[in-house]
This record gives sequence, C-alpha cells and structure tokens, in this order.
Amino acid sequence: MTSAVFSPFTLPCGAQLPNRLAKAAMEENMSDEGQVPGPNMLRLYQRWAEGGTGLLITGNVMVDGRAMTGPGGIVLEKNSALAPFEAWAKSAKKNNTQAWMQINHPGRQVYAAMGGDVLSPSTVPLDLGKHSHLFGKPRAMTHKDIEHLIQRFVDTALKAEQAGFDGIQIHGAHGYLISQFLSPLTNKRKDEFGGSIENRMRLLISIIEAVRAQVAPTFAVAVKLNSADFQRGGFDADDAKIVILAMNKLDVDLVELSGGSYESPAMQGTTADGRTLQREAYFLDFAKEIAQIATMPIMTTGGVRRLAVAEDVLANGIDVVGMGTALAMNPSLPNDWKKNNQLSAHDPVVRWKDKTLSSIATMAVIKRQLQRMGEGKQPKLNASPIFSLINDRIRLKKLTKRYQAYLAR
Repeated sequence: MTSAVFSPFTLPCGAQLPNRLAKAAMEENMSDEGQVPGPNMLRLYQRWAEGGTGLLITGNVMVDGRAMTGPGGIVLEKNSALAPFEAWAKSAKKNNTQAWMQINHPGRQVYAAMGGDVLSPSTVPLDLGKHSHLFGKPRAMTHKDIEHLIQRFVDTALKAEQAGFDGIQIHGAHGYLISQFLSPLTNKRKDEFGGSIENRMRLLISIIEAVRAQVAPTFAVAVKLNSADFQRGGFDADDAKIVILAMNKLDVDLVELSGGSYESPAMQGTTADGRTLQREAYFLDFAKEIAQIATMPIMTTGGVRRLAVAEDVLANGIDVVGMGTALAMNPSLPNDWKKNNQLSAHDPVVRWKDKTLSSIATMAVIKRQLQRMGEGKQPKLNASPIFSLINDRIRLKKLTKRYQAYLAR
C-alpha cells in the first residue's frame, strides 16, 4: 500500500507538488563571492531534488544586502544578476521538484561583528544573557523604512520568479523582522504598526498583498509563521489564529507553522517559557488547531524523522510535512522510505548545559552536513559538535571579512 505521504497535492495557485514532503528552509551560509549561489549550492539542491522530496524551500535569501542573518548568506535585490539564481532554480527543479525561495529580513537578529543595518520595530535588543553582546543594537524603523522594506520583498519575489523559481515563502517566523513586528515583546510602537495584533500584523499583510499583486497568479506565495514565540508575553497561538483569519482573505498558497526565535529555539525542540513540545512533529498540536480555521493549505515543520510520524501529521488534517534536519542527515530519506518504511533519520541535536551554545552547536553540525553535500560528499552522522562549532567559528570569521568587503563596495 502506498503511503499518503507520496500522493501529489495541488495548491490554490494551480501548481502541483509531486508528494506531501517539503524540505523546510535551513540556513546554508554557503554563498559564493558577491553573496550569490555557486556550484556547491547547486550540487546540494540537486542532491535533495534527486532524493525524492516534492518541494524544496531554500534557506533564507536576504531582501537587503545590508542586513544579513549570516555572512555566507545569499542576497537577491532589484539589480542582482540573474544567472546564478537561474542555475540554482534549475538544479533544484530536477526530478519534477517544486522549488521555492524563502525571502527574509533579519531585523535585529544580526551579528554585531558583521556590521550593516540593524532594524527592528522598536529599539529592543536581543536578550541572550551573557551572549547578548554578539548581536547588534537595533534602531526603530521609520515609516519610510517600512515602505522601502515592503518594496524590497516585492523586488526579490519578482526576481525569484524571473529566475525560474516556482514560488516564494515570506519568512514571518523565528524572531526575524516580520516576526519582531508580530511580537509584543519586540514591537513597542505607538503607531498603526504597533499595539493590537491587527496593527502588529499590518506589515506582514502589506507584504503579502504587495507581492501577490506583482507576481503571476500561478506563482506560489507562501508564508512561514510562528505558532507561538514560546516566550512569556510573546506572540501566541491566539495571535496566530487572528493572523491566519486575515490571511484567509488573501491569495496565500501555503502557511508553514513553526515556532521560536534565537531567544527561544523551539524549532530545535527547546523553549524559553518551559512549555514542552512533542518529541517529534513539535508543532503538530498548534497546527491541528490552525488547520481547522485556515482556508489555505497548512504545513508543519519540526522534528519529523520517521515515515509513521509524517503519516500521523497528514492524518491530523495537515497538508504538507516539512523536514529540515532529517534531510540534512539523509538527503534521500523520501526515496529510502519507499524501500524501508521503518527507517529513521539521525537526530544531531546537541544537549549541553548552556542552551544558547547547544543551539549554535546544533546549527553548526547541521551546516557542516550541507557543506559536505555541496562538496559532493555524504553527510557525516557522528560529526563532533565541538569540532563542528570551532570549524564554523573559523569559517564565519573568514566569511565575515568577505562580507565586510562586499558591504564596503
């Protein structure tokens, strides 16, 4: 009997996903000189396409080169050369796979060492205890900044479409800029972009409307949204429901539900407010509630490593199952499940006493697998967290120097 996981799925825009499995965005930090995708990135995405995942969502692509989540990030702006992005889309779409570009602005989650423009709805810096100094101090955005930002999302979406991507995903989760507007902990504004959730979601709604008005009707427009921040007093499930009800009135093709931020890395299974998440499919309970009120398809990501769990997600009324880490550990997992439905992907989560360091080390281990695949190698399941972390720091130092030269130009 074929699993429901491998059945095709048609989106509101008419595009068809070959199956219900999506590679959720993971930050690759693998750009070439000039913050563009190069041969390693192409190899990595071709590997995933050949591995049988129906939808590939890229790691976050920046709408503004002056504000980056990491120094090896990719930037796509109005005047960017299209050729590297055309090549990227082509490699990701091998095997009839759908390829979407996740587009993002980090807001205040910018490393201080990198420099650039640290924006936020308000001047609330990141609170990571003794690690807080690692991040830049944000300045509150003006109305002009907000207008420019909306236009940047439109410009990047249009360029992604021209490059041959099948859609875009607007990143409104994980504590990045749109998420900062949504959260009362970071949004202390007194104007029409602050206060009530209706005001705090105004930026996200404006971006969706502006993008949808410019791209083709057959081009997918998706949103990544936190089910909650998992911080006391933050954006919560009730807020998420109000945002979903507003998005029901717009042409949104898919909403991916995740959770957390740098301060509360729920996307890695850890929360700052002490709430426990399921061991696998972390956000399924939230997604089930949301799916009952959403008119657009729903995807949930976080901790799925086994086919039985993916099937359970679909059985609970969710349309698409997102996987990140599992596909970093085994890019051919969907194809392998067809041969062995008991197979489980390796879990690399680091559990040290220092939660911030554990989170950074986990990300370093995962990124190391992406780099290995980009070099044409197999993932290394027993990668040392300490070695990966040190290696990542050295690599980031070099990339930071390169990025500073890019900024100066």
